Amino acid sequence: MDNQNSQKNQLQIELRQEIAQGVYTNLAMVSHSSSEVVIDFIKMLPGMQKADVQSRVLMAPEHAKRLLLALQDNLMKYEQNFGPIRIPEPQNQAKGRTIAPFQTKGEA
Repeated sequence: MDNQNSQKNQLQIELRQEIAQGVYTNLAMVSHSSSEVVIDFIKMLPGMQKADVQSRVLMAPEHAKRLLLALQDNLMKYEQNFGPIRIPEPQNQAKGRTIAPFQTKGEA
């Protein structure tokens, strides 16, 4: 009987094909208000002056904290399997600030 109840309570998640394709991003900007956290996923291309927001996710602060914990857990497991993820030191920028994945100077 417990097995039947647990099957009834399982969440059914549908992944539509257009979403399953995924969206490439190489920059994320995070902002917040008192009631929500906003994450903009952005695609920057070398030599381009404009970067496009590919997706915006809004969530309650409690869900953002759960996301943070899930990311920490997954990255820890990733590094156990594949080795440390190295992030280059930012040049001429304060530590902890969001930086571009590459220099924006150049020509397209």
